Order: sequence, then C-alpha cells, then structure tokens
Amino acid sequence: MNRQNKNDNAANRKSYVGEIYNTGEKQTKAAVLDSLKPEWAKLHREGYLYIHDLDAYGLTYNCLTFDILKAFPYTRFAGCSDIEKILLTFDFIKELLAKMGNEQSGGMSFANFDNDFATIFSNMNIDYKDYEEIFAVSIRALILWCNNIHTRMGQTSYYVTFNIGLANNKFARFLAFTLLDEFYKSGSHVYKPNIVFKVKKGISRNKEDANYDLLEKALLCTAQKMIPTYLLCDCESDKNIAPEKLSIMGCRTRVADDLFGKEGAVGRSNIDNISINLPRLALETERDSSNELSIENKFDLLKKKWIAVADVATDILLDRFYKTCKSDKDLFPTNLEYNLWCENFNANALFDIFKHGTLSIGFIGLTEAVEVLTGKKFWKDDKEAYTVALDFVKFMRKYVDEQKNKHQLNFSLLATSGELISGSFIAIDKQSFQHDILTKDYYTNSFHIDVDSKLPAYKKIQLEGPFHVFANGGSITYVELLEAPIGNAVGLNELVEIAVECGVHYLGFNFPKDVCQGCGTSGTFDVCPECGSRNIMRIRRVSGYLEIQNFFTPGKMKESLNRKTN
Repeated sequence: MNRQNKNDNAANRKSYVGEIYNTGEKQTKAAVLDSLKPEWAKLHREGYLYIHDLDAYGLTYNCLTFDILKAFPYTRFAGCSDIEKILLTFDFIKELLAKMGNEQSGGMSFANFDNDFATIFSNMNIDYKDYEEIFAVSIRALILWCNNIHTRMGQTSYYVTFNIGLANNKFARFLAFTLLDEFYKSGSHVYKPNIVFKVKKGISRNKEDANYDLLEKALLCTAQKMIPTYLLCDCESDKNIAPEKLSIMGCRTRVADDLFGKEGAVGRSNIDNISINLPRLALETERDSSNELSIENKFDLLKKKWIAVADVATDILLDRFYKTCKSDKDLFPTNLEYNLWCENFNANALFDIFKHGTLSIGFIGLTEAVEVLTGKKFWKDDKEAYTVALDFVKFMRKYVDEQKNKHQLNFSLLATSGELISGSFIAIDKQSFQHDILTKDYYTNSFHIDVDSKLPAYKKIQLEGPFHVFANGGSITYVELLEAPIGNAVGLNELVEIAVECGVHYLGFNFPKDVCQGCGTSGTFDVCPECGSRNIMRIRRVSGYLEIQNFFTPGKMKESLNRKTN
C-alpha cells in the first residue's frame, strides 16, 4: 500500500489518533492562513512561497540543539546505584525527546553527544570500563526507540540527531564507538536516528589524528546503512568556527551567526522558515520578457520579482517571530523544567530567549529556474549558466544579510529540502504555465543538480560545493550510489576529502536499500532472494534523513524513483 502523506514532512504514519490529528492540523492551517493579511495568504495559496509548519504559527519554534550539559538533572539520580544511573540516564534522554517533540515542530539535536555524555557520566563518578555492556545495551535501546517511536499523536517519528566525532578522552571515544557499533550491528530495518560525524583536521580527518579510527568506523557504518552523514568542519564556511560549536538539526538545518553574542549552535534554534518557488518566478519572468533580452537582463527581472516575494516572506517571519515571543510560557513545560536554551528559560522573557534563534528564507528549484531563463542546465559544461546560478544564490544571501542588519534579528538563507513543496509547487505551476520543466512531477531541492544528471560523484561535489557557503541556514550535498558500497569505505573517504576541498558543509551518501520484512535480508530487489517474500521495505533518503519510501510525499516519491547513480 502506498501511504503518501500531504503534510510538511515525509514521516507520517496512519493511525486513529493520527487521522484525528491530521484533520485538526488541516483546519488549523486553514484558520491561520485566513487570519493573515490577504496578500500574504494569496502568495502561499498561489505557490509563490510556502509558510512551513503553519499549524505552529505563533505558538512554537522549529528545531533546537539542546544545551544538555546545563540541563541535565543530576539530583534526579541521587541515591541510585551506578547501573541504575546509566539505565535511567538513557531513559531520561528518551523521555526528554518525547516531551520536547510536543513543544516544537522540528528536529532535536545533541551537538556533541560523545563528549557531553562522557562529561555527564564522569560527573556522576561512573567509569565506563566497569559497565561497557550496560552502556552498549542502553545505547542499543535508544537507537531502537528512535527508530520505532511514533509520537505527535501517533503520527510522526521525531527527527533526532546525534553529532559525534570530536571525542576528547577515552570515555567519549568509547561512547562514540559504541553508538556507531550498535547502529552498525542493528538490523537492516533500523535507519534512525541520524548520526552526524564531524570531520576535523587534527582530530579525525588524517591518519595521524587521535579519532581517525572513529572516522573509519563511521565510514564502515555508512557503507552499510547510509548513516552517519558528515559535517565537514574544515570547509570554507566552517573552518574558522570551533567544531564543538557546530551542529546539524533535522534534515540539514543549522544556525548562523548570532547578533546577540552566543557563539555556535548549542542552546539555539531555527525559529521557522519560508521557502520561495524560484521556477514560478522564472516562468513569469520568461513570459513577461521579450525575446531580445539578454540572459543578464532576464536575471535582473527575476531578482526584482524575487525581492517582491522575499519582502513578504520577511514580513511574515517577523510577524510569526513576535507572535511566538508572546506565547504563554506554559506551552513549554519541558523547556521550563530543563532549561535547554542558551538563556535561562525561567528568568527571561521569550523574546530574550528566541532572539538567539534564526529566521530562514529558503528556496527551491534553482536548476529549473536557470533552465527556464537560459535554456541550459547550469551544471552542464556552460560557464555562463553556472555563473548566473551562483550569482543568484549570492544575491539571495546578500538580501538576507541586509534583513538581518535592518531588523536586528538572525535572518539566514536555507537551502530548502522541499519534502512537500517539491511536488506541490510544480502541481500549482502546471495550472498556469507550459514549459519542459513541468513535464516531471517535482522540482529539485535548493541549489542541487538534477537527480538524474548521472554526473560522476566527484563532479557533482565540485559543482555544488561553492553554493554551500551562502546557505548559512543549512545545506547538504548527497551522492547517489548504485548499491551499498560495502567494503569500499576508502572510496567514501576520498569523496569526503573532495567535498571538504570543494566547500561542502554537509555530505551524505545515498544508495537504494530494500529490506525483506520476512527474513531481514537487505539489498536491491523486488523479491527477496533468500525467502521469496514480496513484502519489501524500501529505505531511501528523503532529504537529509532516511525514511521508508512508502511514506514519501508524492513529489518526493517521483523524485526518488528518478534518481540516477553519480
């Protein structure tokens, strides 16, 4: 059964309470749209922009990287034995994630799972050497919980991210290795949580680095399970930032510089984002332009149209931010209890807390927009098309920076994943336009090269790399492989190195993974080669995270079926 959802993400499950939730969500979104200025709602309904998580408008924020060291409740475990402390700490993590998932609309992240939890257990005077098996069992249970729990009214599995790789002592190295090992050994059906490995020169990147063996273990795991993904701390956009301050939240989201003095991601959030439909603006530009206009002049017109939409997006984000700051603190009981932000949640007004978050303007369909105005794919051997594509992303980032300075809030540019809008935008545009780009059923994510490009992996990385530095609200490059590269971790590492040198911020490796629900055999097949079952679970990367293909939104389903090997 193909259970495609129509929500913002590709992780919905069918259930009684889920159906009730979906009904209420749809009505809430409609009510929110009706409450906004008509000209704002019109742009959303007509597909010029998309206001993400409408049901959360003015009520809560999106993603958060937990300040777990500040929040950890040591007193809760007073009087417990060491074994009880270990078991109950991991139970606490699950409890925290479950509670926080109901207070925010997006992903939850630990910036330095290995170092932070080594610190927590050390503070409780626990030596991992005495309890290695207990730790292994506890981490295994946490992995399975993240994989199987369906919360938010039984509808959605949470996006949980553990950033690791900077382990600075034996305890932290043990935790990082155990997390990787337990994920590696877990069944083929296990595909969550997202684990992000931080690659940093002097720590893990080179053979002489103390954690190079952890990188090797991570690559071995990726070759089998597509996880971890890789945060490349030496890339152009991150090389001057302390790696412990970097973090991925959700599918690719990151926080940018903070106007209010807090460095890094810990205790900070993306408040929310709005994505702009570049192909629609390009189609309008082409329709309104004379054939005599140069490509440069066409892009000048496109920029004017984009600014008009981006101005509205900015106004909506400001409206949403200030309404969220006026929310009742009682809507955030777990935040109040554990103080997970970089500011004291109990002592400060919500503005003084949420001001450290980001407001993101995103975009989708750069490759289609360029094709409309130039007649060419920007990623093919055409310097002019590539130059105008890169110039346009620079232009968007300049605008976002101007809004940041003007409004004194942390605006950022997001390379949108487009889980829903990759399909919904093009469906709307087909009603008003005719063009070759509309013959498929999806737009391409952000600045990504077409998924059916068949470019060699190194070439795809080289072409996408220069765009990352401008998308300070989050971006990812992923490479499509024909099959699981088991036994070729060295090849993956070579691509990691190319990505670092090309400016890629965040890198993932994709390959088709089919899992027999009868016997657990994995590979690529329609009929299980071992037991003959046709009950096959297909695990694919929907954006920055993995999901069962049957749960993809319609546009993402079509895109995933059209992906070709790099």
